[in-house]
Amino acid sequence: MPLITSAGIGSGLDLESIISATISAENTPKMNAFVKKEESLQVELSALGEVKSALSKLQDTIEKLADPDNFDKRIANIKQPTSDDGDLISVTPTSDITPGDFNIEVIELAQGSRATSNDGLFSSTDDVVTASGGTLSFAAGDKSFDITLDAGATLADLRDAINESNSNFGVTANIINTGSESKLVFTSNVTGTGNDLVISNDNAELDNVSTVANGGGAGGIAIATGNEAKDAVIKVDGIEITNDTNTFKDAVQDMTITAKRQSVDGETAKLFVEYDRESITKLVDELIANYNNVVGQLGFQSRVGKPLNSDATIRSLSSQLVNTLSTNLTDAGPFTSIFDIGLGVNKEGYLEKSSLVRSLNEAMDDNFDNIGKAFAGENGIAKQFEALLDNYVDSDGIIKQREESLNGQLDELEDDVINHQYRMEELETRLRQQYSGLDVLLAQMQSTQTYLSAQLSSLPGFTKSNS
Repeated sequence: MPLITSAGIGSGLDLESIISATISAENTPKMNAFVKKEESLQVELSALGEVKSALSKLQDTIEKLADPDNFDKRIANIKQPTSDDGDLISVTPTSDITPGDFNIEVIELAQGSRATSNDGLFSSTDDVVTASGGTLSFAAGDKSFDITLDAGATLADLRDAINESNSNFGVTANIINTGSESKLVFTSNVTGTGNDLVISNDNAELDNVSTVANGGGAGGIAIATGNEAKDAVIKVDGIEITNDTNTFKDAVQDMTITAKRQSVDGETAKLFVEYDRESITKLVDELIANYNNVVGQLGFQSRVGKPLNSDATIRSLSSQLVNTLSTNLTDAGPFTSIFDIGLGVNKEGYLEKSSLVRSLNEAMDDNFDNIGKAFAGENGIAKQFEALLDNYVDSDGIIKQREESLNGQLDELEDDVINHQYRMEELETRLRQQYSGLDVLLAQMQSTQTYLSAQLSSLPGFTKSNS
């Protein structure tokens, strides 16, 4: 018999449809169940992801509320003089400063010394300052550095050697050409009375570029009256304070004041140091928003028809959130609960600002320091929330474990689909083998029938039926 390549080709029966219907009857219900199971797992996984995202945002806020430094901030508001000369001062307060008001006047700015070569010493930048070379030593206050000049070094070489020295503490060298001569000018950034620039040498040839001659006495560089290094002087509420730089640390305890320019006609800057109430208000508002976002997500994802409806984990989390919010506070002054700080919970379970006991502004007015203890203290509300949220959101938390379980079920489902598809392939193979045998048998029978009919029709007296 010839090879039958398509079911039914030998018998003429529609065996392909029979095979297809048989496989479909076995395959379709199972695949529909797989699809339904996958959709269910994916929806539950997505719902958990939404809850976890909301909890993570709340966790970020709680971390800020658990940091005492966020409750110790002070702000310094400065009312600068109304002149066009720019700011008079700048201020950096620390968390330890006591709030208060101050008037600050800048009597004098600190300056470094300025030394200039005497008249008639140099005619141009090409003048040689030493024929044999030598070393110049620069000092101001407790700072110093040396430079070594080669034989034949010029005035320009000296300037460049100073400005390019890696050990230079802050001396700038310039050459001013007057038209008739070149003047060498040194400027030191070391401020404070008594910190004038001193330049000495180890070769008398360098006396003209030193403030001190090699053999003693004055050199060719001098500091004119008014160009000496000076202290800065300010007045705080009329009290005069002197400092060797323009930055006054602890002139007012726990605050740094920087003098920017000298006061004109006794003008003052008015400084107001206050608690940073605005940052606390923003943190509390952030807490309310992110807590309510969690409450909303828990309610939405556990509604009837939603994947987490009647979920034990969600019910437990909702209960723990309420219990944590109601924690009794200790060591927080008059605040025994978060509700004493101007917060409340409405009938839907959402957190809101409230003035039932006192408003948040009233709490900050009366007990600002204790607000930090209520949140960030050892037994504060933020510490309690940290422990709760860590248990759910961290890498080994409850939600992570649920996600891993669901992803594991998805992996198993994928394996089940592959195994099922293999079984369907095996079923089709068996069916084709079975129906192939039937097809061949029917084809043989039809062939035999045709042969017998032909033989019978050739017999004498055989009458072929017309029907």
